[in-house]
Amino acid sequence: MPDYRDILAEILVPADKLQVRVSELGAEISRDYAGQDLLLLCILRGGVMFLADLMRQLSIPHAIDFMALSSYGVGARKSSGSVRISLDLNQNIEGRHVLVVEDIVDTGHTIAAVLELLQTRRPASLKICALLDKSERREVVVPIHYVGFDIPNKFVFGYGLDVDELYRNLPFIGVAKPDVYVTPGPEPPARP
Repeated sequence: MPDYRDILAEILVPADKLQVRVSELGAEISRDYAGQDLLLLCILRGGVMFLADLMRQLSIPHAIDFMALSSYGVGARKSSGSVRISLDLNQNIEGRHVLVVEDIVDTGHTIAAVLELLQTRRPASLKICALLDKSERREVVVPIHYVGFDIPNKFVFGYGLDVDELYRNLPFIGVAKPDVYVTPGPEPPARP
């Protein structure tokens, strides 16, 4: 297993900057949801670190729940476009204010599918809080109400995001070296 420094091209968002922004988001959310029945819905696994830090910054009562989704095949580093729920909510969200806590919004397909599903359960409101927004990759329009950082189209890891299920524990957002995420294409045809 390589050390993270072997695959790190650059630190995109340092730990101190992350914590400042999470604190700011916590203040905004606390103000906007004061007096409401707030449920933070964390999308596993990448969002769990963000959720834990965000919860500590909220000054209002709130509940939490989790969903686990997959739009990536085993070992894949690109979304398949098809979303599968592997863990659904434990709580009824009807009439509640639901804030989906997501690590990153990329093409928008996964979060759009989540929103469509959750709307059928009749929440009082349904909004998204994304730590990272890779807006230049967006293929589906999704309303993101709280954004930590708008980032360029780079393969990122750390602070909950993984490379082959590793390095989620890093306190910063790093960019992987190109050879880590570029998958080789098909072999060129042999010359006669």
